[in-house]
Amino acid sequence: MVNRFHLVLISGTVLLTVPWLSVVFRTHPSTGVTVLLSGLAILGAAFLISWSAELAQFDVSRSLAMALLALIAVLPEYAVDIYLSWRAAHDAAYVPLVAANMTGANRLLVGVGWAAVVFLGWNALRRRNGLARGGQIPIEPVLAIELTVLTVATLYSFALSFKGYVSVWDAAVFVLMFAAYVWMASRAPHIEPDPAGPVATLALLPRLWRRLAFIVMFLYAGFVILISTEPFTEGLIHLGKAIGIGEFLLIQWIAPLASESPEMIILSYFALRGHVASAMSAIISSKINQWTLLIGSLPVIFSVSAGHISVLPLEMRPREEVLLTAAQSLFACAVIANRFFSRSEALLLLVLFVTQLVIPSVAVRQVFSVLYLVLAFAWLFAYRREVLVNVGIFLRLVKRQPLPEEVT
Repeated sequence: MVNRFHLVLISGTVLLTVPWLSVVFRTHPSTGVTVLLSGLAILGAAFLISWSAELAQFDVSRSLAMALLALIAVLPEYAVDIYLSWRAAHDAAYVPLVAANMTGANRLLVGVGWAAVVFLGWNALRRRNGLARGGQIPIEPVLAIELTVLTVATLYSFALSFKGYVSVWDAAVFVLMFAAYVWMASRAPHIEPDPAGPVATLALLPRLWRRLAFIVMFLYAGFVILISTEPFTEGLIHLGKAIGIGEFLLIQWIAPLASESPEMIILSYFALRGHVASAMSAIISSKINQWTLLIGSLPVIFSVSAGHISVLPLEMRPREEVLLTAAQSLFACAVIANRFFSRSEALLLLVLFVTQLVIPSVAVRQVFSVLYLVLAFAWLFAYRREVLVNVGIFLRLVKRQPLPEEVT
C-alpha cells in the first residue's frame, strides 16, 4: 500500500534543491545565500542518491549499487580536483593545491566518515537487535572485494610519494584497478534488500517504473551535486579567508568538508537506519573511488590542459601529505581485516586524525606516517589468520564460488 507520508517526504526532499536551481543560472546571490541554498541542494541530492542506491539493490548486487552511489557521491570532489589540476598546468601556484585537496578529502573520509559509521551503526544495531560481540559491528564477507582492492591501491600509492610525481602510466594503473573493482562488484552475490521509509514505497512500483525511478534520482541528484559543489566550496573558502585561514589549509580541509558532505550525509543515513553493511560498502567504495579513479584522473587532466603528456609533480609538502594519507589508508584496511570494526578502533582513527589535523607541522606529519604504519603492521600481525581468510573469501567471490558456512 502506498504511504502518503513517504511521497510527501520524497517531494519535500526534491524541493530542497529547487531554490538553488532557481537562482544558479540567473542571479549571483551573496556568499551567505550561496552557501545556504547550495548546501540545502546538496543535502536534498544526498538523500535522493541514498534512496536510489537502496532501490537499485532490487536489480543489481549491493556492491555494484554502492559502487555507483560512491561514484556519484564523490563527483563534487572530482569537480574540485579537476578544476585545480587544469589550473595547475598553467599556474605553478596551483600544483601543491591539487594534492592538498585530494589528501585532505581522503583523510577526512577515513578519520571522520569511517568512525561516524561505526558509532552511528553500533547504536542503531544495539537498539534493533543487539550485537554479536560487544562494542563491534560486523564486516560482511562480501566486502572482501572492496577491502582487497583498497589495500592494493593503497600499497601502490606509496610509490607516488617516493617518486615525487603522478604520471599517466600511474593513471592507467589506477583506472584499471577501478575497472576491475566495478567488474568484481557486478559479480558479487545478490542480497535481497530490506527496504524501509520512502524506498519501501518506491519498491512497490512495477519493475520498469522502479528502475526508471532510481535512474532518474541518480541522474538528477548527480546533476544537482555538480552544479552546487563549486559555489558551495568557493563560498566556504571566501568565508574562511574572511576569518584569516590560509589558502593551503582552506583547500585541504574547508573545500573537502564541502565536497565530502554528500557522502557523509548518505553514510550517516544508512548507519542511523541500521544498514551498516550498506554504509560500510558505500564508504569503502568512496575511498576506492578517491584512491584510484580520482588520483588517476589528475595527471590526465593536467596533461590535457598543458597540451602534451606530462607528469603532475609532487613537491615536498604534497609528498609528505600523500605518504601520510597512504599510511592512514593502510591502517584503516588493517583495522577491518578481521571482519569486525570496534568502537575503540573507530575512536583511535578519529583521535589520530584530529591530532595530526590540529598540529600541522612537518615533524608531526612524519611521526604520524610512521605511527600509522607501525599500527597497521601490528594489526595485520595480530589478525594474520583473519587476513588469510579474507584472501580466501576474495578468491571465492571472484570465482563466484559459495562461501564456507563459518564465514557467512
